[in-house]
Amino acid sequence: MQSDIILSTKGLGKDFKGFTAVGNVELNVRRGSIHALIGPNGAGKTTCFNLLTKFLPPSRGSINYNGRDITAMKPADVARLGLVRSFQISAVFGHMTVLENVRIALQRRRRGDCFDFWRSETVLKALDEEAAQLIEAVGLSSYRSALANELSYGRKRALEIATTLALEPEMLLLDEPMAGMAHEDVDRTAALIRRVSANRTVLMVEHNLSVVASLSDTITVLARGNVLAEGDYAKVSKDPRVVEAYIGAGHG
Repeated sequence: MQSDIILSTKGLGKDFKGFTAVGNVELNVRRGSIHALIGPNGAGKTTCFNLLTKFLPPSRGSINYNGRDITAMKPADVARLGLVRSFQISAVFGHMTVLENVRIALQRRRRGDCFDFWRSETVLKALDEEAAQLIEAVGLSSYRSALANELSYGRKRALEIATTLALEPEMLLLDEPMAGMAHEDVDRTAALIRRVSANRTVLMVEHNLSVVASLSDTITVLARGNVLAEGDYAKVSKDPRVVEAYIGAGHG
């Protein structure tokens, strides 16, 4: 595998009782890039994303991450390798504060007794300091004492990113990070994604094409479970097949 490719697939596919949701996807994600996976409803994006993050086993093909075959691995195991999916980790608890949520996520990264930090003031203080840094990184410093269920939808997403960053991912996978957001939250979250991508790779499934255009280095367009086109936004947005299958159809 090329050294600049952090995640790749060969002939990746998934069938459900005779229905092919993903055909034979060949994907190459460059290290340090923001790579978007887009396409119309039913294109296979979510299934492909679940295959990459190991929430579904493939029917065929292989997945390689950092030079290692992870095809048969479990989500928790690939997370330990630095491949972490955001918004699917149950690390945000509405009845706890922002600080407490991030602190718990930090504790998950540590080995040993998962409740050991409650018994050690020194460890607790260290976790609080690291949590505060992550909270600042996602722009939630003024909300560190607020309960998670009191946050706006967009700020909850920022908190979820903070809990994911606590796991120290080398590659961050985002599943429709802008879904359901108000305009001001979209702008804030897009800026956050750009910041956190500074020293890691990001792969995201996203319907908001203005966000995709502004953030993505490379875009892979799926249609009917297969790769329809790939390139930067200027290239794929002018591809007649993409316009017909997705952009021209209102990219539902």
